[in-house]
Amino acid sequence: MTQSMSYLVPGNDSSLDAYVREAGKISILQADEEKELAKKLKYEGDLEAAKKLVMAHLRFVIHIAKSYSGYGLALPDLIQEGNVGLMKAVKRFDPEQGVRLISFAVHWIRAEMHEFIIRNWKIVKVATTKAQRKLFFNLRSSKKRLGWFNQEEINNVAEALNVKPEVVVEMEARLSANDVTFDKPDNHQSDGLLLSPEEYVEDTTAEPLQLIERYDSVLNQQMSLKHALDQLDDRSREIVECRWLNEKKVTLTKLAERYKVSAERIRQLENKAIKQLQQSMS
Repeated sequence: MTQSMSYLVPGNDSSLDAYVREAGKISILQADEEKELAKKLKYEGDLEAAKKLVMAHLRFVIHIAKSYSGYGLALPDLIQEGNVGLMKAVKRFDPEQGVRLISFAVHWIRAEMHEFIIRNWKIVKVATTKAQRKLFFNLRSSKKRLGWFNQEEINNVAEALNVKPEVVVEMEARLSANDVTFDKPDNHQSDGLLLSPEEYVEDTTAEPLQLIERYDSVLNQQMSLKHALDQLDDRSREIVECRWLNEKKVTLTKLAERYKVSAERIRQLENKAIKQLQQSMS
């Protein structure tokens, strides 16, 4: 099982324990072994060498994943994301740089885990920019030690991370807030003060009949437009497509150069074609 272990982590506790045990049985590569395998991958495209490099470093991914256990996310999911980062690192590793793979890979492993945490820790994203992500992880670590910040601590964190104090305050509030479930609980009785989103958000877009009608309408319009375009001559159809249907609009001047006529003539052909389309689709 050791040599054929899947890169994906099993989902339940017992299989996770087995995975961790098997990962621990895989021998750590010596520097010369690691370099030789990395050369085979880089210069020969040897996928078996890539697999050996990844397998030999699974234990490090598990170790790093455990350091993020305080975010309330499943350890198997963190390990799986870390494995993705490890495989990306193995693909990009240059054996000629004189560093060990784990020193290079730790950045990729942590980056994938960070992205996963940011995406899943809250329903609403708490960090989108590079500075916010740095603040997210540093602030969460500091709050474990200090609890709520006073103004002096806010200023110190802002100065250390090169952000404005109000950004620190906003991030602290996001970290301390709880996600609210959309659906109200079965035993929920509204007192008019605390409402679930289900009670005050009206969804006017998801009625099945309305969705079907909207879809049929769009489909019919598309079919009518296609049929109408087929009635035009090739030049008129191309002018309409270049001027109205293509993502990048072509100017009258460029079309005039293509067809060896004046820009005014292209405009006349365009107007005539549009009238024909309107008549065909009416």
